[in-house]
Amino acid sequence: MCQLLGMNAHSPTDVMFSFTGLATRADEHKDGFGIAFFEDRGVRLFVDHHSARQSPVAELVKHYSIKSRNVIAHIRKATQGRVALENTHPFMRELWGRYWVFAHNGDLKGFEPRLHAAFKPVGDTDSERAFCWLMQELAKAHASVPTVQELTTTLRELLPVLARHGTFNCLLSNGQALWAHCSTHLHWLQRRPPFGAAHLADEDLSVDFAPLTGPDDRVTLIATQPLTRDEPWTAFAPGELRVFVGGEPCAIG
Repeated sequence: MCQLLGMNAHSPTDVMFSFTGLATRADEHKDGFGIAFFEDRGVRLFVDHHSARQSPVAELVKHYSIKSRNVIAHIRKATQGRVALENTHPFMRELWGRYWVFAHNGDLKGFEPRLHAAFKPVGDTDSERAFCWLMQELAKAHASVPTVQELTTTLRELLPVLARHGTFNCLLSNGQALWAHCSTHLHWLQRRPPFGAAHLADEDLSVDFAPLTGPDDRVTLIATQPLTRDEPWTAFAPGELRVFVGGEPCAIG
């Protein structure tokens, strides 16, 4: 299966330390990578169907100093759909005048929904098909962009429908918030003052965040498996949905 990385922050933040940790795992998850950075209402999306360990696009991203409040990244181990650029996560669509970005870790069986013209998959993965269905159902449920709380309530109804078809770990963002749903494996971590050093779990690389951050900074990371070895990552429960805004976890009413 694939691996996910998400970041939600109070202020624009560099995610390259965590992305380097994710890319280290691309020897096994070698069927493509992608990363999306929200900048206000715009999105910078980089994808390649080559491994993040070998891709020149991945090297570009590692040396491209982009700071964002919401980031979604993915390294692919194909289960459905051929290894091709159009099957590489994250996927992006527009709804209510905002870009939405989605990445999935899992395998959905027998999910063949009826999709209308506004939301059709370009590739042939179960993941993009699920994303198109999700966007279609959100559009049906709300006439215009709802609040984060309203979206969370709707997603809490829709995501279990997808999870009934198999493993469904996913990240979703519209630049206002980051939603994370766990079916099997997902972990989250919040960094806040006092900031300290962190060491990658799979590579001899560390960063001291103290001189790089301020007293108001809050950063939440979500990953399939913990990316660092000396920080208090928390496992999601199976079936759990969490939403993060401004680097903080939000209560779901």
